[in-house]
Amino acid sequence: MAKQDGRKLDHQSLETLRIIAVRRVLEDGEKPSEVIRSLGLCRTSIYPWLRAARKKGMEALRMRKATGPKPKLTPRQCQQVRRWIIGKDPRQYGFSFGLWTRQIVAQLIEQKFGIGLQLTAVGRLLARLEITPQKPLRRAYERDPVAVAKWVEEDYPRLRQRACKHGATIFFLDEAGFSSEPNLGRTYGLKGQTPVVRTTGQRQKVNAISAVSARGGFWSQVYTGMFNAGRFVTFLKDFRRGGRGKVFLVVDGHPSHRAKAVAAYVASCRGDLELHFLPPYAPDLNPDEFVWQYAKTNGVAKRPLAQNESLKERVLRDLSAIKANSKLVRSFFCAPSVVYAKD
Repeated sequence: MAKQDGRKLDHQSLETLRIIAVRRVLEDGEKPSEVIRSLGLCRTSIYPWLRAARKKGMEALRMRKATGPKPKLTPRQCQQVRRWIIGKDPRQYGFSFGLWTRQIVAQLIEQKFGIGLQLTAVGRLLARLEITPQKPLRRAYERDPVAVAKWVEEDYPRLRQRACKHGATIFFLDEAGFSSEPNLGRTYGLKGQTPVVRTTGQRQKVNAISAVSARGGFWSQVYTGMFNAGRFVTFLKDFRRGGRGKVFLVVDGHPSHRAKAVAAYVASCRGDLELHFLPPYAPDLNPDEFVWQYAKTNGVAKRPLAQNESLKERVLRDLSAIKANSKLVRSFFCAPSVVYAKD
């Protein structure tokens, strides 16, 4: 009988052959060489099987999952690596780079434990610890966590209660700039040949202002030039022409928002308009920031301007599409904090 390569057989078939061969020798008294020849396997294969069966019984012939090499890090050390990374910055450990990479994690493990790991092993370790590569959020050093917590836990719930009591609608307002030369998103192309996307060479810039409510309300205007107190008052007048009734408008601490001319106009509204200010350096608490993020990511960055196309007209169309999708507008309130989703 022609010999066959046992390495090509599946584990279940090999287990069956091992048990049959050993039983024929130990129980039926056949010669090992004749048994293994009849099965078409290598002559020396049967002897380790016989030694294992005589020492540990037939269970030693059962297939079992390979354990692989012994891990270099103990479970306790793995959890220590997790604690080093979660909520921490590499600069806290003396590194000059502010973002976690596999190389930095490998260096940190070697510094702390004296154990060297390859990058692939570090990647598997991080995946096992449920640590994944993500785009981080920016947080200013000047941000006051106490003020942020107070806004979320006390100020905003109190504002929401007042809005319900007086029948007012809470809007969040913000401004942003758009450019005809944004960072384009990724696309596919032949390896080694950078793809080319044809777009306008004319440099265009416009600014926009918008306000959103948790009920799906949306208002916006596109403009050029500088933003100042006078222009903000003009925007507020246009915003109020929409017949929105009593409005509590939440804004950031931009100097134009706090100008005397703006305060005088708000006072002239006799309580129909109130301005409320977010904590400093806390853009994540303003759902309108996510409007700009959505508009930029899904606008010119993915659909570059066509030849002779106006950036202002494009931004107007994109903002009109957002206004027509109240479900999308409401979704912006789920991103910064769950407290907004309760409105």
